[in-house]
Amino acid sequence: MIFQVDRREIHFLRFTLESYDGMALVSTIDPHFALIEVSIAPGCERLILELMDALRKDEGLSISSAHRGTMIE
Repeated sequence: MIFQVDRREIHFLRFTLESYDGMALVSTIDPHFALIEVSIAPGCERLILELMDALRKDEGLSISSAHRGTMIE
């Protein structure tokens, strides 16, 4: 799944998601546009998406869905 985030939040988001050992990996696709790919282990999709939603709502992180090949300005 591809997301656009605030560039300053990439490290925090990677650290947080990957701290759930074996559930998700975060890769930076385009640091300029702050596009990341979140690879989620089978069966963990709901938990990781709920966590990302909580980070967005409760912590104020800027996380939005994006599609591969889409340039977001």
